[in-house]
Order: sequence, then structure tokens, then C-alpha cells
Amino acid sequence: MALRPFKVRVPAPVLTDLKRRLANTRWPDEVAGSAWEYGANPDYVKELVSYWRDSFDWRAQETLLNSFPQFMAEIDGLDIHFIHVKGKGSRTLPLIISHGWPGSVFEMYKVIGPLTDPAGHGGDPADAFDLVVPSLPGYGFSGHPDRRAVNVAAIADIFARLMTDVLGYPRFGAQGGDWGAIITARMGQAYPERVVGIHLNMVPGVGGQVAEHEMTPEVEEWQRRGEEWQSEETGYSKIQGTKPQTLSYGLNDSPAGLAAWIVEKFRSWSDCEGEVERSYTKDELLTNIMIYWVTQTINSSTRLYYESTHHPTRVSPKARVEVPTGVAVFPKEIMRPPRHIAERTYNIQRWTVMPAGGHFAALERPAEFVEDVRAFFRPLRG
Repeated sequence: MALRPFKVRVPAPVLTDLKRRLANTRWPDEVAGSAWEYGANPDYVKELVSYWRDSFDWRAQETLLNSFPQFMAEIDGLDIHFIHVKGKGSRTLPLIISHGWPGSVFEMYKVIGPLTDPAGHGGDPADAFDLVVPSLPGYGFSGHPDRRAVNVAAIADIFARLMTDVLGYPRFGAQGGDWGAIITARMGQAYPERVVGIHLNMVPGVGGQVAEHEMTPEVEEWQRRGEEWQSEETGYSKIQGTKPQTLSYGLNDSPAGLAAWIVEKFRSWSDCEGEVERSYTKDELLTNIMIYWVTQTINSSTRLYYESTHHPTRVSPKARVEVPTGVAVFPKEIMRPPRHIAERTYNIQRWTVMPAGGHFAALERPAEFVEDVRAFFRPLRG
């Protein structure tokens, strides 16, 4: 499990081919005036693709990514890519942050500096972390699993080995959103002797029956949102959980199709009032999309839905997570149950209701994200 330094270097022919494909996009029709109601809005996707083809500078974004120390380590037969930045402080705490779909390690680029060098960003050096930000197996620059059942439990095991066996951290914290939240919760559940605490910006595994004494207006609103989500927003999850291979032929071949599939989620899941560029720049959206494109990981990334559907290992109310848990509740997050419901499953020590933000919190609201992570882990440093 020797570490290998890594740099992002996309061959020039890949970028030339991308521009050709963007220029030759065959556009679908639409229902007039439907905006985003039927899915990704053609006017916006055309605007984004035009910018991608004519103005987007991948080499500048590649330089940004390469400004962070990156490594590869082979674990369980898979190459695991990760950013690893040592903290600047007297008592740094190791912290692993896991992303989800359709995100990437790029989601964290705004928070890496403040978390590892708080004094350099107006904070207290006592809050410094040794930060590890891995690409999930099948995502970004990590290897593509070619076997079944590389599910949440398997990834949690891989990440625990990365932290302890590869990097030598006997105790560490974990943070995550989306799939990263489920992986983080699983690490806290499976490795309580290693994990000092977990911080989540999405709260998984808190379904089930609600007793009459637990019913409140907040619970009713949570249930209403859940029903609406199941009705209107789960099509992507159904196909990725059942037939990801079929989906991949189109998305792996068409950059416009890939952009539409991903950007629609950034719009729907963010606190942007329907205008995605209120939360992210075109460069940020396209850098994340490019990571999927140049690594050809849209298929291997969506397979995690299939593996989790057909080889499930989930945190559930029957398997409580006893390590200290902090939750940052962003108002446009997908899964945000009331605290008393979440406490069935988690040993919650901090619960922060944020004034704004959504699913991709580290990218959309980095200052609030950083402050809550610092505050939660402060008493757990030992």
C-alpha cells in the first residue's frame, strides 16, 4: 500500500476530441415554455456547452487541482486517489471528508485551506486538521471497480484502511454529504475505536415508523417533503440503481448529455432559487463535470446506486451510531429529518440549522461549513 504521488494531466487529444463532440452536439426538441419542468433546460444547457467549448480553460482548473498534494494507494485491489494536506497547528486532528454523486473532490477546494491552515484564514491554529479528501472508488481519479458489491460498507472499510493502515492515523474524524454521509456514518458505526466523531451535512438512515408521540408539525413537513421527493426527484436514482450500464452509453459518449444530467442536480439540490449560477460559477460546474468526462467514470460512479440497491449495507435505526455526531442542516438539503428523529440513530452532540445552502454545502456555503466542522470537532481533539 505504498503511496504514489499523483498529478492531474489530461492528454491534449482528449481535450481536442471533447471540443469536437461539443461542436457536433445533436440537440433534442422541447415543450415550448417548459423551462426546467421536464428536466435540464435546453437554453441553459446550450449556454453552458457554448461556454465549455469556447471559453472554459481546463488547464487553469487542472493547475488548481494540482495545487493540492495528491496521492494514489492501492487498497483491496483498487487504486484510491486522494488529496492529503497536513495541517498547520499545534494539535492537528486527522479528518477524512467524503463526497458523493454527482460530486467529486473538487467540491472541497474552497474548504481545504481554511480547515488545514485556520490561522491563515482568520481562525485559531488549534482548529487545524490533517485533511484527507479521497475520490470514491469508481469516481474521479480512483480506480474503477470491476467486481460486484463495492458498496457503502466496502468503501467505508477501504477509507478506514486508508486512514490507519496507509497514512498511520490510529484515531481520526470523518465528515461527509450524500454518499459520503452514508460512508461516514458507516465508518462511525463499524470503527468506533478509530473514529473520534462524525460530522454530516446530510442525515441518512432515519426512516421507519413515527410513533404518535413523535408527531409534530416539523415531522409532518419532513414526511411531506419525502413524499414529494419520491414522486418528483428519484428518477435518476431508479435508473442508476437498476440499469446504470444502459444509461452509460449516452452519458459516456456525449459531453452535452453528461453536462445536462449533472447540472440539473446541482440546480435542483442547491439553494439557488432556480438559477444555478447564483450558487456556482460555470467554471465550477464544468470542472466537476470534466472530472467525470476525462476519467470516463459516469458508469462506474452510478454503479454505486446499483450495488447499494442489490447489495445493501445501510445505517438504520436498528444499528445505532454511538460515536459523537454533528449535523449541519442546510435548508435545501435532500435529507433533513427533525433532530429528535435523527437521534434515534445518531448520538448527536451538535445540531446546527443553517440560514442558507443546499446539498453541495462545502462548495456552496464554505464559510458556514468550515465553522461548523471546526466547532464540532473542537471538544473531540483530546
